Amino acid sequence: MSQNTPHNSKADRKVTYEEVYKSLYTGIMAGHFEPGKALSIRGLAKDLGCSPMPIRESIRRLVALGALEMQSTRRISVARMTGKRFDEILTARTLLEPEIAARALPKCSKKLIRKLEQIDKELDQAIKKGSTDEYTEKNWAFHFTLYEVAECPILFRLIESVWLQFGPFMRMVTGRLGTTYQVDQHVKALAALKDKDEAALREAIRLDIYDGMQRIAQDLED
Repeated sequence: MSQNTPHNSKADRKVTYEEVYKSLYTGIMAGHFEPGKALSIRGLAKDLGCSPMPIRESIRRLVALGALEMQSTRRISVARMTGKRFDEILTARTLLEPEIAARALPKCSKKLIRKLEQIDKELDQAIKKGSTDEYTEKNWAFHFTLYEVAECPILFRLIESVWLQFGPFMRMVTGRLGTTYQVDQHVKALAALKDKDEAALREAIRLDIYDGMQRIAQDLED
């Protein structure tokens, strides 16, 4: 960048907005904000070291995705989990995610499978350590690394919106219940990718969703 370029140029503002949005997006997706937590534009701007403008723009985008809620009082908070919302999320996930995984299957290279195996290995290490944060982030990374390959932007955005709405609650529940699971459906999904077995891949993704969401459902009932 030229020294004569103003610091608050349009290009700079765009970069700042993308960085801020990515930070908030990642924080919500990984469950770093608790469900129902009130958010302050000034507080977020101070934490991220930026002006309020990119915070406001990012919040508007995240409200549109359902990750944040804006009340009539202009109060902004992380989306809460209710029984009705949970049922819709479970239905959406079990319909959309096996489908996008199936569409990714023909485009999965050996390099991608090795990358997914490495992510799953890191997820297993997080489980052994009992690290909820790492477990949440690696689980997210496994799914979205696979889904991106499908190159289905509409499906991807729908799934992204759903994950943003349950990410904070899933992180909170995982923190209370621990990171153990009975069957590693990721291993089954990887085997299906190697075998080019669409039916097995769909079932592995469906069961992975169902098993995880049932843990959340139990906590929601409690």
